[in-house]
Amino acid sequence: MSEMIDAAVKVLATRLSGGFDGVAKFVIPGEGAIMLDPSGVRAGDEAADVTLTAEADVFRAILDGALNPTMAFMSGKLSVEGNMGLAMKLGSVLG
Repeated sequence: MSEMIDAAVKVLATRLSGGFDGVAKFVIPGEGAIMLDPSGVRAGDEAADVTLTAEADVFRAILDGALNPTMAFMSGKLSVEGNMGLAMKLGSVLG
């Protein structure tokens, strides 16, 4: 597991202290994947209701608040596959 995944898990865990209503996966090519579900946040690569994929620099900018997740999606920097409703809920966690 990469240092970036470890750091992102820590950040997201503080933002999702009560877990996430659904199963989501963030894929960062070359780094790994992060799972968000009702039990919390962890590194992993399992089946999910929604999968978001972004390069490491884009994901970092989203977590830092320098890039709005919706704008990242609209500009093609963030791809979403699966349940768009869950993806929208993640916007408040990320932004």
